[in-house]
Amino acid sequence: MTSSDHTASRRTVLTAFAAAAAAGAPLIGQLAAATPAAAFDPNSTTEYPSNTKLYQDPDLVEGNQYGRRWRRHDRFDVKLSEKSDYARTAILALHGGGIEKGTSELALGIAGYDPGDLVGADNLPAPAILPTTYDYFLFEGLLSEGNKALHVTSKNCDDHIALSLARSHFNVLSLHGCTFDQIKLPTSEFPTTGNRAVAVVGGLNPAFRAALVTEIKNAGFQAVDAYNSKYSSTLGEFNGSHVTNPCNLTMLGMGAQLELTGELRASLFGDYDSRSGRATTWNQSGGRFEAFRDACRRAVATVEATQPIL
Repeated sequence: MTSSDHTASRRTVLTAFAAAAAAGAPLIGQLAAATPAAAFDPNSTTEYPSNTKLYQDPDLVEGNQYGRRWRRHDRFDVKLSEKSDYARTAILALHGGGIEKGTSELALGIAGYDPGDLVGADNLPAPAILPTTYDYFLFEGLLSEGNKALHVTSKNCDDHIALSLARSHFNVLSLHGCTFDQIKLPTSEFPTTGNRAVAVVGGLNPAFRAALVTEIKNAGFQAVDAYNSKYSSTLGEFNGSHVTNPCNLTMLGMGAQLELTGELRASLFGDYDSRSGRATTWNQSGGRFEAFRDACRRAVATVEATQPIL
């Protein structure tokens, strides 16, 4: 989900006002030297302005409140007589875990891995479950509740690993979550009492968007192109258009983004509500997870087929 920009700081300056009054010191000087005093609030609606600021919050500990997982596959060319392939696509879930539920599990599936089994024997990476794999990055909220407070708007993402993956690939597919009511699609085509499981396809790569819409629809799901004039008037915050959105920070300067409604994401799991439930029941949705995963993988393959390594 792409949130509106917030200009207010996460930390209140009231402490600085109180300190200045008590000390009789000039207010400006006290404000300049003030140290943020408010503890992390899981109910806050004010976003961190960047991943850097989130990581610097002393109230948050990586591995406790949030976590990151990533994989860059080992590819190499050591033979002058042969031409080897190069990794062209990376899969991102910038708001995974409990922030936008289901996006990290789906990202792992599209990347070719079992969402519930990434660690094998002796803590070595578990093998892929599909023959073709993609590099991936996940930022995941690990709180029991209030994970929305860990959301950083995509265009403000400055995580070094996420950005390095994006900039070293031709394509990025970034997965996000939204609600059906937020996207405000025409009720004539998408009545509020009808099928609310919808994928909004964005990003600046029109060929990638077209492939995703086609494959997702062919797999039996609803999908709309955020740039289609029928829908674009209400999808400005969900179209992945910003040039600093990691999906567009590729070698080509464009990529793709999926905004998936809660109803769609929930339908991909036997147990959607908990992290452990999603990890263990992705293959208990009557084939819907696999169908959506494979539709995205076919779209990636379609786009990559037009991108030879020169």
